[in-house]
Amino acid sequence: MSIRLQIAALIFMMVQGVVFGVGVVIVLASPLKAFAAQLIPLVIGVSVLLSVPAAWMIAPLMRSSHQRQMSKLSSHP
Repeated sequence: MSIRLQIAALIFMMVQGVVFGVGVVIVLASPLKAFAAQLIPLVIGVSVLLSVPAAWMIAPLMRSSHQRQMSKLSSHP
């Protein structure tokens, strides 16, 4: 399993939670709350689908910042 996939798997649930939270707030804070029983399962599915590519794109950024920090630590005597 690649490092990018491992980092993306760790990030996925955090990203999914944020996307789900935004979706639920949009549904419940608007006139759409009358259809909440039908829309919240849709929000769950959409949040999962949006979180996969988002976590995949964030993973290299997390790795590069960690690598920069580690290279700074190892270069100083």
